[in-house]
Amino acid sequence: MRLPQRALTAAVAVSALALSVTGCSGDSSSDGASTVRFGYISDYNGASLLAIADKQGLWKEEGLNPEYKTFTNGPLQIQALGSDNLDFGYIGPGAMWLPASGKAKVVAVNTLARADRVIAQPGITSIEGLKGKKVGVPEGTSGAMALDLALQKAGMSEKDIEKVPMDPSTVVSAFVSGQIDGAGLWYPLIDTIKTKKPKLNEVASTADFKDRAFPTAFVAPTRSDEKLNSKVVKVLQKANDWRAAHPDEAIDVAASLLKIDRDKVAADAANVETLSTADLVARTEDGTVDGWLDGLGEFFVDTGRLKKAPAADTYYEGDLYTKAYKK
Repeated sequence: MRLPQRALTAAVAVSALALSVTGCSGDSSSDGASTVRFGYISDYNGASLLAIADKQGLWKEEGLNPEYKTFTNGPLQIQALGSDNLDFGYIGPGAMWLPASGKAKVVAVNTLARADRVIAQPGITSIEGLKGKKVGVPEGTSGAMALDLALQKAGMSEKDIEKVPMDPSTVVSAFVSGQIDGAGLWYPLIDTIKTKKPKLNEVASTADFKDRAFPTAFVAPTRSDEKLNSKVVKVLQKANDWRAAHPDEAIDVAASLLKIDRDKVAADAANVETLSTADLVARTEDGTVDGWLDGLGEFFVDTGRLKKAPAADTYYEGDLYTKAYKK
């Protein structure tokens, strides 16, 4: 099915917005700090560490001045990284195929997330119930990943549904208006839909896949300044440990940056597993993180997004992450 004109217009508008980031990496602000252009998605996973870094003055400690830009998904941020319109970005697990395909490199793992769902209109109670029906999904995202996982588990494929690629915000409006029967999407966007469609059904969830890990991460361009990367990673690590030690306050700080009701941010945070930096370093050194990424890589081969799954250490900067922590 072709993308409706209004959905296409919305997607183009989002892309234009995402690529309008100003400034140059390494530029100095009036106080002598180097400017860092950082992208994020407006949810707890994407915003909490940036909000904490601001609140705790962590950027200043490393001589950095951040400029934030919001995006609707990870693929748009990686597009901006590749066109030199962004220095760092945040992606969910569903966009991990892009670093794996050489479009970016992972400089830090953020959280383990289980916020992705396949939702269906009232009356449709299973993934099988979506057979032959219209299902909206943002391509290349964790929403698409959740849909593909659910279809595989049910012995189905995308050929069994009428998949409609569209921007996340368009998925929301299309579901609410009844233009689509189902969607592959994530919280907190699903909460937005629930205000209009409280009787929707969650027919699949990444939480159903206990044998898989779904890491979110921060990414940088394939060619970037290692010294700058190390400074940014240090900021993220310090913010990560503050978040782990102060979970309630972290929700407050994130809600302030996002300008979203605290209860909604808390509900979003409930879908997240946070790990201390020491734990992430240990899991990097013992190969656990590589295992998480390798598992995603194999999944993306199964779904056709990758022809071959590369070794995780070809795009995850594990050495950079561990060295930044130990310095």
